[in-house]
Amino acid sequence: MKRVKGIVMIVVGSMLWGATGPMMEWLLEEISIPVPFFITIRLLFAGLLLLLFLKITGKRVMAIWKQPFWSKRLLIFSIVGMLGVQFTFVASIEVSNAVIATLFQFFAPIFIILYVSLAKRKWPPVVQVLGIGVTLIGLFLLLTNGVLSQLAVSPEAVVWGMAIGFTFAFYTLYPGTLMAEWGVLQVVAWGMVIGGLFMGVVRPYNWKEEFQAFGTGLDILIFCLIILCGTLAFVLFLSSMKYITPVETSILSSIEPLTAMIISVVWLGQLLGGWQLAGSLIMLIGVTYLSIAGGEKEKVIEEDSTEVRVDSSLQK
Repeated sequence: MKRVKGIVMIVVGSMLWGATGPMMEWLLEEISIPVPFFITIRLLFAGLLLLLFLKITGKRVMAIWKQPFWSKRLLIFSIVGMLGVQFTFVASIEVSNAVIATLFQFFAPIFIILYVSLAKRKWPPVVQVLGIGVTLIGLFLLLTNGVLSQLAVSPEAVVWGMAIGFTFAFYTLYPGTLMAEWGVLQVVAWGMVIGGLFMGVVRPYNWKEEFQAFGTGLDILIFCLIILCGTLAFVLFLSSMKYITPVETSILSSIEPLTAMIISVVWLGQLLGGWQLAGSLIMLIGVTYLSIAGGEKEKVIEEDSTEVRVDSSLQK
C-alpha cells in the first residue's frame, strides 16, 4: 500500500506541476504583468505558505539563521538556484510556451553529468553518453521541427531554455548538504522567500499599481491556483520519495510535460509540429534512459560529501 501511495503522490504532483505552466502562460498573456513582479509575488506567497506549514507541524524554522555557515549557503541557493530556476522558467514561457519550457527543464541531467565529468576529470559512462545523445536528438527536432534551415522557436527561447537546464542543474547539485542538515521543505521554503525578497529589492515595484493589472476575479483565481498547485505539487513530490525509488519517480514525473501539452492544446489551442512531438517523445526517452541506467548501476555522485542522484526527478 505504501508503494501505491507513493505512486499516487508523484502522479498527482506531476500533473499539478504540469498544469501550472499553461496557467502561467495564460496569465502572462491575459494581463500586463512584468515577469520579475510575477516571480516576486509567486515566490513570496508560496514560500510563506510552506513556512507556515512547517511552523504548524512544529519545525524550528528560524534556527538556520543562527548558524552563519548554513545561512550563507542558504542565501546562495536562494538567489542562484531557487530564483534562477523560477525566473528562467517563467521567462522561457513568456518567449515560447509552457510545453517548450517544461521540456527544456529535462535538459538539466546533461549539465549535471558534464559538470561531474569535468570535476572528476573523467569521461562519463557509455550509458550516460548514449542517454545524452538521444536527448540531444530529441532537442534538435523540438527546436527545428525537422527543418534544418530554421528554428521552430526563437533564439531567445533557446537561450532561456538552456538557462533553465543550467539553473536546474545548480538547484539539484548545490543544496545537498543544506537539505540533509535542515530538511528539504525548510530549505525550499526559505529559498522561495529569500528569492522573492531579493527580486523585489533588485527590481522595486509600485505594488498597488502592479496589482491593479489583475483586472478580473478570474485573473486572481488563476494566480492563486498557480501558487496553491505549485506548493501542493512540491509537497506531494517530496513525500512520494519516501515510498518509491528515484527511478520510478523519474519515469512517473514524465507525466508533467504530457499534462502541460494536453492542457495547452485544450485550453490555449496550441499544437506542436509533428517533428516537435517526435522530438518531445525522444527527449523523454533519453532522460528516462539516463535515470534507469543510473539506477541499475547505482550511480551516485559525491558532491560536498552529499549523495546526489543523476535523476531528472530531482529538478523540482
